[in-house]
Formats: sequence, structure tokens, C-alpha cells
Amino acid sequence: MKVSKQTIQYHYQRLPTKNRQKDSQGTNMISLTAERIIRDKVAKTLVAKTQQTGSKKVTKTSKENNELIATLRREIEDLKSQRDKQLATKDRQIDHLTKLVDQQQQLQLATVADNRRLKDHVQKLSGQLTQKTNDNLSTGNDLFNIQDKKSKIAKQKIVKSGSNKDGIHTNRAIKRWWKFW
Repeated sequence: MKVSKQTIQYHYQRLPTKNRQKDSQGTNMISLTAERIIRDKVAKTLVAKTQQTGSKKVTKTSKENNELIATLRREIEDLKSQRDKQLATKDRQIDHLTKLVDQQQQLQLATVADNRRLKDHVQKLSGQLTQKTNDNLSTGNDLFNIQDKKSKIAKQKIVKSGSNKDGIHTNRAIKRWWKFW
């Protein structure tokens, strides 16, 4: 039963006198009924002690649990604050990137508008150039025809430059000074 002698003596002395017996030498004798009563009392105290020990363990465990819960709550609060800071940083980054995208879109629209204006200007200039070219072509064709006629005339006017020693005649065309380049 894992009980000390003193515990048994204590319970034996508390027994009613009719359940206590002594032998001829004066030693205490425990009858079956006394043994049963003592066992019951010791068992009750053991059960009570284990319950108290269990409740103490529960108390210790609940204190440990409360400390653990408090620690976990602090960690949760720290994690929440870190998360909130990260979300705030992300929000600022998103706002900044949104502004950059808006600026890029505005710049692109301005560039497209400038390109359209330049294209229209080039078309106007090319239209004027086409008219001038058509005018110049008609004038150029006239000039070309005139120059062609002059060159034909020049070819017909071949100057005969005397005869060589051998009696060979050489013909030379008249060359103007601007035709040397």
C-alpha cells in the first residue's frame, strides 16, 4: 500500500477500543475488521492526496498554459503589426506604380498626338512638294527637250579641224566650259 508505519499507527490509535486488541506481551494486534477499516481510511487519504496532487498539477498546468497563451497572444500581435506594416508598404508601392503607369500612358498619348501632327505636316509638305515636282517635271521636260535639241544641233555642227599629216580628217564637237565637270 506504500504507507509508512506511523500512518498505520495513527489510524490504529483512532480506531474504537472494541476494534483494538493487544496480545499477552502488550503488542498491538490488528484484527481483520481493524485492517479493513485502516485500509479504507488509508485508501481514502491516498485518493484525496492524488486528487490534490492532480489538482496542483492542473493548477501548474493552467498557469503554464496561461503563460503560454499570453506569449502566443504577444507573438500574434507582433505578427499582425508586421503584416500591417508590410501591407502599408505594399499599398505605397502600388500607389507609386499606378502613378508611374498613368504618367507613362499620358506620355504615350502625347507622343501619339505629336506623331499625328508631324505626319499631317509631312503629308502637307509632301503634297506641296508633289505639286512643285509636277510643275518642275513639266518645266524640266521642256528644258530637257530644249537641251536635247541643242545637243543635236551641236552634234551637227562639227568643226572640221584641218587634216593630219596622213590626210585624216578629225571632227570635234564644240564643248562648252560648264560641261567639263
